[in-house]
Amino acid sequence: MSSDRVDRLLDLCLIFLSKNISECLHEVKMIPSEVKDKLIKIMIWNGTLNDQNISQVIHSRLQMLNLQNCNISDEALRQLGNCKQLKMINVGFRSGERVSITSAGIISIASSCPSLKEVYLERCSNVLDEGILAIARNCKHLQILNIGRCSNITDGALYALGQNSCFLQSVKFSATKVTDDGVTALVSGVCSQSLKEVYMDRCVNLTDGSVEAVLNCCPKLHIFIFHECPLITERSREALYPFLRSNQIKQLTWTVY
Repeated sequence: MSSDRVDRLLDLCLIFLSKNISECLHEVKMIPSEVKDKLIKIMIWNGTLNDQNISQVIHSRLQMLNLQNCNISDEALRQLGNCKQLKMINVGFRSGERVSITSAGIISIASSCPSLKEVYLERCSNVLDEGILAIARNCKHLQILNIGRCSNITDGALYALGQNSCFLQSVKFSATKVTDDGVTALVSGVCSQSLKEVYMDRCVNLTDGSVEAVLNCCPKLHIFIFHECPLITERSREALYPFLRSNQIKQLTWTVY
């Protein structure tokens, strides 16, 4: 039998298994990690990975976990304690709010998965500053953080990142409660020389001071998003002129009021 047919047969078996996972949890435990990775992708695709079965399919060599389409809560995150090599996790939502993920769950993965480089928490409205503080303190190699539309995030989260995340390259805190003080603390902190992307659109408390702080402190910046910030004025457009002349910009958006 050709390798293509073997792979196809394996895929069909895994699809069947993913649809009947509750009846085969004991057998799943014995599957090799390489095959489990394929099973996880299938379960994520069809949304069958959840709090009840996630412990059976994850393994210690797992490096990426995208749970965006899955019905999970803090309970699922607490079961990732053995995933020391995990480098990326996405528990964000595409629309609406994910209220089942809280700071408690984020603190759990931050302490269990110190190798995390990419963390996506968009629309997790019950994640507070304390969750981001745990990520900043424990995940020393953090490069990408998305806390956009985490509506209860305030300056405390940005202070923590500015003090701890020296490898941070991309940060999104759109539609949060942050102010100029938090943005300034972030971009003037240990990540000032590494930040390349800043997304701070729809932040109603930000003023021209935040725009100027980002432009003055982040020499490697090439994506800067700050549209729909109603307190930002013509002063920011003037501050952008030297930045635009540098030809390093790849994406820039702002709103003229």
